Amino acid sequence: MRWKLKNRYYRVALFLILLMLVGGLITQGQQRPSPITQEIFATQWFQTIKTFSNFTMMNPNSLRELEATPTPLTSNENVISNLDALNISSSGEMRAERILKVEPYEYILNEPNACLLRAPFLVLLIAVEPKRTDARDAIRKTWGNESMAGDLGFIHLFFMGVNNDTQRKDSKLQHTIVNESRQHRDIIQQDYRDGYNNLTLKTLMGMYWITKYCPEATYVMKTDSDMFVNTEYLIQKILKPKGQLTQKYFTGHLMTDYSPNRNKDSKWYMPPEVYPGRQYPAFCSGTGYVFSGDMTQRIYAVSLSIPRLHLEDVYVGICLAKLRIEPVPPPNELLFNHWRVPYSSCKYSNLITSHGFHPNELIQYWKHLQKNKYNPCKSQTKG
Repeated sequence: MRWKLKNRYYRVALFLILLMLVGGLITQGQQRPSPITQEIFATQWFQTIKTFSNFTMMNPNSLRELEATPTPLTSNENVISNLDALNISSSGEMRAERILKVEPYEYILNEPNACLLRAPFLVLLIAVEPKRTDARDAIRKTWGNESMAGDLGFIHLFFMGVNNDTQRKDSKLQHTIVNESRQHRDIIQQDYRDGYNNLTLKTLMGMYWITKYCPEATYVMKTDSDMFVNTEYLIQKILKPKGQLTQKYFTGHLMTDYSPNRNKDSKWYMPPEVYPGRQYPAFCSGTGYVFSGDMTQRIYAVSLSIPRLHLEDVYVGICLAKLRIEPVPPPNELLFNHWRVPYSSCKYSNLITSHGFHPNELIQYWKHLQKNKYNPCKSQTKG
């Protein structure tokens, strides 16, 4: 009898020990961060940006530009400051399932159904000022024309904020933009302050939009409204051969070994107290860079842990550095140009970007290029 009682005590004790071990494993599993959280927050900063370590994991109300830029119109940014909401597949890739639960800024004009019928092969995110109606019209008639992609699926979207003109009561400019939006369905406007020093914010809002409304896009290009973009060459010669499965891809005019500009009179001045490092990580010129669709949520998510800089392309490069994703050079170093390339149909049929175009010039050169597209180098005559 004593032996049976003793044996029963042993069984109970063993059961309790096993219960404690299982409970400990469950608790440990719950506390372990998700793979993408580990990837982002456990990443060691590059040597040139370790000086930002005191600013990481800023609270949402601190995610404003660190310089004296115009304050965005909303009082709170209402962003998720942790990445636990990221949904990870068994292969470690992120699934686009309501990763970001709240709107960083309210939409004045939006096109939430732009990708509803079909996931586009390419989305053009075009940063534009509200007043540049002429530039938007020229782009629609030229490189933003969605017939350039053939049957692959391609959309363009103009991203803008607000300024003093659009905010006036009975604003003629805002009325024009609203009518333009109704006609073309390609304008995304939010209530942040539009301006050069908020270009980083504008770009991030474009990436947020893709993450929420167009997560299945294969490729994305961010560019500006004063650019010439050979979308047909980009799609048919560069992106289409890569296919649908490209991940962690980012390319453009690669800028390496660049140091912060400490000249206070320069447009690209970077105060030492904002970026004390002696060198920027590699980045691509903001005039035009191309990336795989998965990069939008990666970049936006990691941006929540990095203080904003007013230099948009540098800032995106810092995000890539923290993600340990290196931008790759294009197949030809003359494809992406952040300067004005002298026009000829031969040159422009074999490049992707050229900078500094007035809308009338853009239309003129585009017509000439299309006229000579099947034999562009036969004549070097300028348009």
